[in-house]
Amino acid sequence: MLPSSPAPQPGRAERMRALLSSALAPVLLDVRDDSSLHAGHAGAAPGGETHYSVLVVSDRFRGQNRVARHRLVNAALGAEFSGGLHALALTLRTPEEQAALKG
Repeated sequence: MLPSSPAPQPGRAERMRALLSSALAPVLLDVRDDSSLHAGHAGAAPGGETHYSVLVVSDRFRGQNRVARHRLVNAALGAEFSGGLHALALTLRTPEEQAALKG
């Protein structure tokens, strides 16, 4: 019998999706790794996974101003910031705000 190899660890994008899904129950979530666009810049690591663009559409943002929305996301991703996440470009909307853009 061959020894089993450990299951591969999820990448940062997958962990971010899981954390944001748990914290915000989004109706739409898009996490994009933009690290390659920042190679050579401050905070960029050779392996990437440092710079992300994130779109979250959630009812949790209803009644929250922009700063409060950002705080919710940053709190959900605190462990990732401690582990090398350097920058987020955030687009945070309620379902109504998202629908108005399509209108």
